Amino acid sequence: MPSTTTNRSAARHRLGRVRAKILSIARNTWGASYDEPSETEISVKNYEPVMSFGEDAARRYDDVKRGDEVEAVAFLERMAQGGPALELAIGTGRIALPLAARGIHVDGIDISTAMVDQLRSKPGGDQLSVTIGDFADVPVPGAYRLIYVVFNTLHNLLTQDEQVRCFENVADHLTDDGSFLIEASVPSRFYCLQNDQYVEAEAIEIDEVRLDVAQHDPVTQLLHENHVSISTEGVRLNPIVTRYIWPSELDLMARIAGLRLKERWGGWSREPYNSTTDKLVSVYGR
Repeated sequence: MPSTTTNRSAARHRLGRVRAKILSIARNTWGASYDEPSETEISVKNYEPVMSFGEDAARRYDDVKRGDEVEAVAFLERMAQGGPALELAIGTGRIALPLAARGIHVDGIDISTAMVDQLRSKPGGDQLSVTIGDFADVPVPGAYRLIYVVFNTLHNLLTQDEQVRCFENVADHLTDDGSFLIEASVPSRFYCLQNDQYVEAEAIEIDEVRLDVAQHDPVTQLLHENHVSISTEGVRLNPIVTRYIWPSELDLMARIAGLRLKERWGGWSREPYNSTTDKLVSVYGR
């Protein structure tokens, strides 16, 4: 029977082959703009957030459901208190459209015209007011009873300064009784990674394998990822870089913006937030 050491060596060898193949594909796709990070320099060179939400990504964005959309919309409807509501990074309308169908007036901001085009193609999509721009700027007039950002999207702002600026601009657009809601993951698991990196199988099908390949920089709190699809149609790459935020850091950002924590839950069904929670829903107000 092979020893544990032999099994681990074989596994590392297979992982090395997969990593080399992915790097080769990335270089063929982006040329010299994509380099394998060293142990001391982790970066996807020349990355811009809009790259993660182009035509191909927008077309496929709704293919995989998260499974908690109904609970999310119900929670947001209660928080909106009749509206109006503003979604930061409204995307394809996965949340905004069903929320609007419940009678809440919803506006949106998004950096990607491709994502908004997908929203417009859906029933009711042409009824929402969507501003193309950087959601950290909150480039809209008026005030809202609910401003929300879901699915880790606040992490798409890649510096602490940008994230604080978002909080400050949100505060300027909240009514006196308004709420700023953030759904985000808890980053604890990144500090258990071997060599600050991982390769995870997101899906294994007969004709497709989807991998999440990532490296973590604990100093900058940046996670550099590439979602890789290998299928009978070929190889598809979807890079994304995010800056995660600790819950206590979120609370301090809110205080800088003149807001305070009103509620915090471990999920959309108001599960308790505790040491085992991997997702949180935080609600801030004046």
